[in-house]
This record gives sequence, structure tokens and C-alpha cells, in this order.
Amino acid sequence: MAATQTNGAPAENLDPKPHLKIWMNGKIVPVGDAKISVFDHGLLYGDGVFEGIRSYNGRIFERHAHLRRFFNSAKGILLKMPMSYEEIDRGMDDALEANGLLTPERDAYIRLVATRGVGLLGISPKRAWHPTVYIIADTIQMYPRDLYESGMPVIISSYTRNLSNAMPPQIKSLNYLNNILAKTEALEAGVSEAVMLNHQGFVAEATGDNLFIVRNGQLQTPPISAGILEGITRATIINLARDMGIEVVEKDIVRMELYTADEMFLTGTGAEVIGVISVDKRTVGDGRIGPLTRQLMKAYQEKVRSAPAPVIAEPELSTAPA
Repeated sequence: MAATQTNGAPAENLDPKPHLKIWMNGKIVPVGDAKISVFDHGLLYGDGVFEGIRSYNGRIFERHAHLRRFFNSAKGILLKMPMSYEEIDRGMDDALEANGLLTPERDAYIRLVATRGVGLLGISPKRAWHPTVYIIADTIQMYPRDLYESGMPVIISSYTRNLSNAMPPQIKSLNYLNNILAKTEALEAGVSEAVMLNHQGFVAEATGDNLFIVRNGQLQTPPISAGILEGITRATIINLARDMGIEVVEKDIVRMELYTADEMFLTGTGAEVIGVISVDKRTVGDGRIGPLTRQLMKAYQEKVRSAPAPVIAEPELSTAPA
């Protein structure tokens, strides 16, 4: 008798998209053959790193900023990559092409993952060897499409953002349980997202996105010192805003400033730019996506769809993400 899940579906149908092709350790394989050992330390201990990347019209946006961050994350946990920067860079294009996504009319999402590798039981990274690297190229929708028009309500989570000295936010590790707990709290409250505060009570970020507010025409966002990821979309929005003559300030933000903001929005590779219309049932502004938010949403889409494909060149791994 075939094994079944608890809901009665055949176990062999667990892959959500069985037609996908996966780039795995340098080879394109069917998703059903892209397997991770139960002894892989990425699964056993969350010992590994990842990166989420967008492709627009067949072109990867900020590919080198993402690859720098991926390699820097690996360096941060002393994970020696088993292949070169150029090989992984080409692998992203190979994964897109294998899934019919390397064409001008297609948008895609790339998930780049490196695990510590198969090893013995025990938390020590020295008990694992030969990291596994794989690339998923598919489509993604972080939030329902209608929320990009109407705006989304959020809550402030009761879960504190990890201390930077406990889990550096610059490392995009496979251990996302801190974020998942806050995300679960949001979903149980009937909203799509939660804002996390740091141990000092300052606003850090949402469960997977950076945060901006507008107050008196000034765009404000928490600083890196608040324990946030140096988001690549965040940096793009800051640059776009400044090019548009908008004053941008990185400052510590408290809960009450979210409640009384004129506008608020979230940014992230998967989410792109999405407006927030309420926080803990307090209306943001007039309860609609604000004019500055809409202006930046439009500018961002124009930017990502017009950016030229970069020339492949290996950067210094110590270079901070753009």
C-alpha cells in the first residue's frame, strides 16, 4: 500500500510543483530527484544560508548584491562554498532557463540555498562535510494581489526580534523560527503580517520585510543598528526616494510612531513594496495607501523592469550589499 499523508494524499505527490527543474550541486534535475539527506545539518540544525532573488522580464535584479550577501552569509557561519561565485551565478540563469523563465515576458523568484551538508548527529559543524547548494526558480506571490491596491493591516508581534549578538541579522540563515513565530501570530490574528520590536522596544522589521513610515513628508526607516536585515529592496527605495528629492532618515522608531504615521509601507524582494493601512487596528493616515507610497511603488516597478543585465564579475566578499 502506498504511503499517505494525514490528509489522505499520496506521499509521492508531496512536491507542490512536480514539473519544476532544480539546479542542484551544479546539475539540473527534476524536482523529485532534488533530495536532501535526513542527516544534512541544514535540516537537522538550520545550519545553512539562503537568498531570495527576483527576476524581471528574464533579467535578475541586483544579482551581484544578492550573491555578495549570500557569500557573506556563508562566510559569517564559516561555511566554505563548494563552488565558485561564477558557477553559482551561472546556475541562477540555468535554473531560470530550465523552467522557461529566462525570457523577456516572464518574471520569476529564485531561492538560492547552501546547507552545511550531510554529517553525523551532533551540532558541531565539523561533523558535517561537503555543503549542498541548490537553486529553485519559480514564481511567487507573497501577499494577495488585492492588498497591493487596498493596503494591508498589520499587528505588532509579542515576539522580540532576535538580538543582533545572538543571531546577526546580516546572516540570512536557514533558522527563521523567530520570524515564523511572529508570522504565525499575525495569521492567527487574521492579518498577513506582523512588525517585530527589538529588545529595546524600537521597531525592527516585519517578519520578512523592512519597514518605512512617512511623517510630515519625511521618509523614515529603522537603522541597521535596530537589528534589521540590510535589505536590497530597502536600499533601492532609499536611493529612489533621494533621487526624487524626498528626505530619508534612518532613525530609531517606537510603536507610537507607527500608530500616528501619515503613511507606512513594507519592502522586500518577495513582497516588493506594499502599503500598510492599519497597525494594531489603529488607522494609518486616512486608511488608504498614501500618495508617497504609491509614488515609490510605481518608481520601484519602473526601476526593476528597466535595470540592465550586469556583466558577471566576482566582487570582494567583504563588500556590503548594495
